[in-house]
Amino acid sequence: MEKIRAIVVDNAPDLRERLTGILEKMEDVEMAASFEDAVAAMQYVEEHPVDLVFSDVVMPDISGITLAASIYRLPRHPEVVLLSGIPGFSLEAWKIQAFGFIIKPYTRAQIAEMIRRYRNREKEED
Repeated sequence: MEKIRAIVVDNAPDLRERLTGILEKMEDVEMAASFEDAVAAMQYVEEHPVDLVFSDVVMPDISGITLAASIYRLPRHPEVVLLSGIPGFSLEAWKIQAFGFIIKPYTRAQIAEMIRRYRNREKEED
């Protein structure tokens, strides 16, 4: 089974490190990169194969919602899981058909559930 290539986008260093750490400990995940801004993350997604993007919603310059919408316009795009401490953003996530939405503070179990959902969807497409 191929590993799921994931990236993390969050302007808060402590949260970015925490999520990166959770993903690095998962056997079936390859933690490809982490970014503090959406512009660098978008550039990476355009140039490298990525399966899942975990992105904070509230960031300076470009929000996670805007980043996700841009990613979904790519011909071969990864799925996006949005993270926010503001539950109201779940509607925005739904509107752009984000793969998932997790309210902060998130748990290791919630991240693992997103990985499991992605795996199950992958199997259905085969």
